[in-house]
Amino acid sequence: MKRGLFITFEGIDGAGKSTQLHRAVQYLRKYGHRVLVTREPGGTRTGERIRDILLASKTGKLVPLAELALMYAARAQLLEEVIRPALERGEVVVSDRYNTASFAYQGYGRGLGTRTVRAFDRIICGTTQPDLTIILDLDPELALDRARGRDRRRRSPHGRFEAQGLEFHQRVRAGYLAIARSATGRIKVVRAQQPIEELQREIRALIDPLLGQRARKSQRENRDKLRIATAG
Repeated sequence: MKRGLFITFEGIDGAGKSTQLHRAVQYLRKYGHRVLVTREPGGTRTGERIRDILLASKTGKLVPLAELALMYAARAQLLEEVIRPALERGEVVVSDRYNTASFAYQGYGRGLGTRTVRAFDRIICGTTQPDLTIILDLDPELALDRARGRDRRRRSPHGRFEAQGLEFHQRVRAGYLAIARSATGRIKVVRAQQPIEELQREIRALIDPLLGQRARKSQRENRDKLRIATAG
């Protein structure tokens, strides 16, 4: 079946990830692409219940391996119910976080290491990997200030991850950058401390080549179908 495109947005909380994701989705839809938007953890009924456990401050302390297992449990459900069917339909799937977050947060932030995370990833995600991962990079101190300011405006308590402190988020950021260096073809880092419009232009410049490749592939498939029909 025809496969769509899979684009993920990553970064520490407060980097402006969700804002830029929604602008990118508007851009894709403007040019006629069918887009499915999802988030992690969450995106399904089961996943949202797991999200409540993972993010709520009242959850208390989870051992790192339990946290990782819950993340991948939610991801398994999301893949089965949402992501893989949408890709098979040829849609563009845009996700607010995916497996790179587990390598950064649990692998580096929690100190589990990338080997442990990769063992989960091979089983759960397998070959369903993003075509493009965009990491919004921001100084952790500034990002935390933004995230806590957002929580105050919403009158919501800080979540478990915001409450981890600066050193934890510095490790997560270092993890994101290390992961990006190991996969420069697929993972792109953009500086989040730019005006919103400039940042969006940079993100569109990363997405456009994928769309061009997709269009050329579609043209080839249509030519092949026409050739087969004519020969018949």
